[in-house]
Amino acid sequence: MIFAPNPIVRNPSLVSQPQPAPAPTQAAPAKEESAGLPQNSTGDTRDKKLEDLWFSDIYFTPEKVAYVWGGISSYGLKVLECLDLIDFYKALEEGYQGNSSYSITYGKSMYRIERIQTVTGPHYSARRMPHKVPDFFQLGIPSALANHLASLNKATGLILVGGPTGMGKTTTITALLKYYLENEGGFAYTIEDPPEMPLDGIYQARKGGLGLCKQTEVVNGNWDSCLKSALRSRPRYIFVGEIRTPETASEVLRAATSGHLVLSSIHANNLEDAVKSLIKYAAAAGLNEDLAADLLARGILGVVHQKLAGTVKLTPSFLYCFANPDTLEADRLRIAIRDKSMALGTLMEAQMTKILQGKPLFPKID
Repeated sequence: MIFAPNPIVRNPSLVSQPQPAPAPTQAAPAKEESAGLPQNSTGDTRDKKLEDLWFSDIYFTPEKVAYVWGGISSYGLKVLECLDLIDFYKALEEGYQGNSSYSITYGKSMYRIERIQTVTGPHYSARRMPHKVPDFFQLGIPSALANHLASLNKATGLILVGGPTGMGKTTTITALLKYYLENEGGFAYTIEDPPEMPLDGIYQARKGGLGLCKQTEVVNGNWDSCLKSALRSRPRYIFVGEIRTPETASEVLRAATSGHLVLSSIHANNLEDAVKSLIKYAAAAGLNEDLAADLLARGILGVVHQKLAGTVKLTPSFLYCFANPDTLEADRLRIAIRDKSMALGTLMEAQMTKILQGKPLFPKID
């Protein structure tokens, strides 16, 4: 399996003090204590620490060779050497407590770790997270789309963000939730595996009062039980890091139709697949497809599909389709989902044209 770096962190707006990728040079021979790192690394980083380097992901092979994005092509890697690489590898090993997905704090940064047991030993993929949640309106989202998403802070239902791995879905959702807390206030409950960005805390809302966010980590992969616990806590907002099991999908649909504003992500190649996958997941949990489709139709607020393109500075692109927040009004997206037709191209095009022209999608609401 080839692991491609998550490119969104290469966007200078999402990284604290980014530095350009070093020009290729011939590295000097590795020192004896360099944890077995080979001598063909590019860029002289041996006198620097991880905190001084610009990267998003590090991949440690079972041979303790470290790789980062090479800075030349979209996915090509290079070998990394730096002063504290051995200490970082020790932190990866010490942080492992039996769960293949976990987080560690090293230096001033939090890392999301995925440990994979290969035929030759453990492989670690470590993703460095931004030091703070980025501003929602600085993510490169088209302003009209960003404004509509921001306007949903008083609505209830599900905002679903789909896309391939590493396309910034979590960053978009996290920044949007932060905006809701800072603008409207209220209690937010997150369910993540593991938590990625620092959302936990108290927020002074612009409209008065406070926002409160409590981040939680999934225990033993039981997303559905964590979501049930969240519902009993009576939050205004629920952030489910990823819909990856049938039980999670089922509980997300129930939460979206019970007066909460739910934000979640799902792996999908296109917008229609995001909707289909959610229905299929929920049906696998024991709901029949008609009931799952009906629940989604009643609970959906919008579906956004996100991709990133480029090599150094990534440009996000979006497809989207929204439902009328007023569930008493007739709505084409809800009808399409309920009928399981999923031919959303015409509706997407019409909505995107309207929203980019600055026209409200739903005049009575916007």
